Formats: sequence, C-alpha cells, structure tokens
Amino acid sequence: MDLIGGNLYWPTTLHQTKKYEPLNEDISCDFLIIGSGSSGSQSAYLLSQSDAKVVLVDKRKIGHGSTSGNTGLLQYSNDKPLHSFINSFGNENGVRFYRMCADAIQGLEKMSKTLPIDPEFTPRSSLYYASSSEDVQFINKEYEALAENHFPVQFLTKEDIKNKFHFEKDCALYTGGDAEINPFKFVNGLIQYASENGVQIYEDTEIVNSITTEDGVTLFTKNKQKINAKKVIIAAGYEAMDLKKEKNAILSTSFALATDPIIEKNAWFENCLIWETARPYLYIRRTLDKRIIIGGLDEFTIIPEKRNSMLIHKKELLLQKLGELFPQYKNAKAEFGWGAIFGGTHSGKPMIKEYKEFPNCYFLMGYGGNGTVYSYALANTMVDLLLKGKSANLELFKQE
Repeated sequence: MDLIGGNLYWPTTLHQTKKYEPLNEDISCDFLIIGSGSSGSQSAYLLSQSDAKVVLVDKRKIGHGSTSGNTGLLQYSNDKPLHSFINSFGNENGVRFYRMCADAIQGLEKMSKTLPIDPEFTPRSSLYYASSSEDVQFINKEYEALAENHFPVQFLTKEDIKNKFHFEKDCALYTGGDAEINPFKFVNGLIQYASENGVQIYEDTEIVNSITTEDGVTLFTKNKQKINAKKVIIAAGYEAMDLKKEKNAILSTSFALATDPIIEKNAWFENCLIWETARPYLYIRRTLDKRIIIGGLDEFTIIPEKRNSMLIHKKELLLQKLGELFPQYKNAKAEFGWGAIFGGTHSGKPMIKEYKEFPNCYFLMGYGGNGTVYSYALANTMVDLLLKGKSANLELFKQE
C-alpha cells in the first residue's frame, strides 16, 4: 500500500536516526511485533520491560510509514463526540472510553520523559469551534456531556472567541488536558529505548507468509528467513487491510502542510490545538520551530495517482483556510506538504482483532483521528493480555 506522498516535514526534524540491520538469520521469540509505527513502537517499549524475548520487524525504516504523515495532535476528544459515544454504547462505556483517552495522554507524557530522544511532548488545550450556526446545538450537547462527566471543558461564546482568537465563530469548546508531539521523534525514541532494553529490531524486513505451528506461528520474510513466535502483534497500521479486509474500517486520504517558520512568539491564544465540527474537519497546531501545521480536506480515495494530483490544489486551499482564520498568516508559504492515507471506523472506536485465518495473531488498529492516543491504550491492553492473560480494557476494543 502506498501510504503517503509529497514533501514530508517530520523526518527533517531528526537528522541522525539509529540504523537497524535487516534480519539475516532464522530466529525464535516469545512475541513478534510487525510494524514500527505508533502501536508497534509503544508495544515494543512496554514489552522491553518484561522478561519476554521480543522481536520487532518493519519492511521500511523506523517511522517511515504513516508516522511520517501524522500531525501529532494528542486529544482526548474524538472524531465521534462523547455524547454520541454515550448514545451508541451507554453512559458507562462511553465515558469510560473517553476517560481512557484522557488517561492515555498523561501516560504518553510519562513515557516521553523516559526516552533517549526528546519527542517534544508539550501540554496544550484545544479549541473545538462550531463551523456553522447549524452546529451550535451539537456544541451545546457535547459541552453538557463533557461537563457532566467532569472533563476539563469551558464553553466559549462568540464574544469569547473574538476576544481570544480574533475571528468569529458562533461558539466553541475549550478543553484542557491535551498535548502535541513530534511523532517521528517519538517512535524513534521508543524503538531505541526498546532496543537498548533487549528487543531485537530489524528494518527492511518484510513478512510475506506465515503458517500455524504447535507452538505458535512461523513467519517467513521476503529474504527467506524464518521467525518462530508464540504470539504475533500485527501493528501494520492501514496496511493491515492488505492482509485482512475489515468491514468496520474506512480508508480515505487526508492532506496537510507545514508552513515556513513564521511565528515570532505565540501563534494564537495559548498556542492551543484547533479543530472544528465540520466533516471533514480542519486541524491546526504550531511546531516548536515556529511553523504552523494545518490539515484536513479529506477525500474518499486511496489511489496514489489521485492523491498526488490533488496535492498542489489542497495545499493552496489549506493556506487559504489558514489566512481566513488568521489574516496575519495570509502570506504563509507551504514549505512542506503531503497527502496520506487516513483510517477511521464505523463504530468510532479503534480495534484489537483476532481472525480465524491468523491464529495466535492480534491486529492492533488504532484507526481514527486520535491514532497515537489510541495506540497507547491498545498497546497497554495488548501487553496486559500477553503477559497477564487478561486486560480490563479489552472489551472496549474487541468488536464483531
């Protein structure tokens, strides 16, 4: 699957990455992780703290899949709002899921502080504004759901928004407890930590086949090496769909750009994360090197040629949207711009899936706008299941 196209920003922020050799011999392990993106790298980090023998392989270099297109917004609010989660799954499970996402951001902060590479984790608040007057009722419902369940949220009126942000929207929510991160530095830091703590890491190592054995699974690489594993974590992101089509998953393409370094001090009020109620929605953040990242304008295609042909126009539209919100940035230039496959689910929740065609294999699918946050919850759930035989949160992710 061709995951991403364009001129990528994040890989330019880490000039020296640790290199890992391809697998060149047959090996055995307790747990094999396939994929070094957010779910795979967090799983490797957690499993490195156990006595298990763990191997991680990636067919690319570390972080060069969807991670390179991740815009690094960490939010407890989801593409599916809390009041919709409550309507779909009941108050207890809906609130529990949102609480788990809020706790995940705190967990990501603690994890970030232990890494050999600083992933630039920075606590932020988020502005979630009504894109049109028709969305005012939606914002009111979401405010009530969040406030009643003690999430850190403020309701902003039109006057509040104008005073703080100097643009006009009918209303908005201002939530605390969110953050931003450099996703490329994050996964490279996680993998380096795992490697230094005993996990065997292999880049440029593609799995092409597998067979079930009495002891687990034997997997075969493109270069004809064998890996014998008791259990396998398939953290292949959207490429998991190449192995097994999933009826709950929806794939599309999202577009993003990073401007030239144009911010002198604060980009806007408290440098918060910004997104909106429209679907597809815009999302905006700043970077520590004074750029603005803005993304959105999703298209329901994953065909690389279509994506690449749209990229120039999408960058122009994103710059136009940025200038409409913040006239001071109307002359911003798109120094980097990319289009990447983005996945969501019909249910609104990420998944841990087992398929009868793949015994002893667990698919981690952190699909949705909160991919890194979801990956934290998925990885912790998966590691508990492997090491303890059970996890309290597994029921939130296992879906028929």
